[in-house]
Amino acid sequence: MAVSGPTAGVKRLDGARQTVALTVDGEVIAAFRGETVLTALLTARGWIRTFEFGAEYRGGFCLIGACQDCWVRLKDGTPMRACTTLVADAMDIVTDEQH
Repeated sequence: MAVSGPTAGVKRLDGARQTVALTVDGEVIAAFRGETVLTALLTARGWIRTFEFGAEYRGGFCLIGACQDCWVRLKDGTPMRACTTLVADAMDIVTDEQH
């Protein structure tokens, strides 16, 4: 059976790792301790944030913290790079201005 859609080809090497729950734009998603916010977002929904100049979705670019494409923020307004920030229990992430 072929898999298609935004998360096609995204695989987690989860083994026996602990799960954590994150809130992203008001929706709770599961992630694994030790993975980045970028990995959690791409696995859960296939994109990181919307493009600030249009309706397109952004998926990260360099994946190493150099390009500035994956900036999101915590609910309290603290900015963070999704590609270099590890997930933590009860993180409340905002990727768009509606939340």
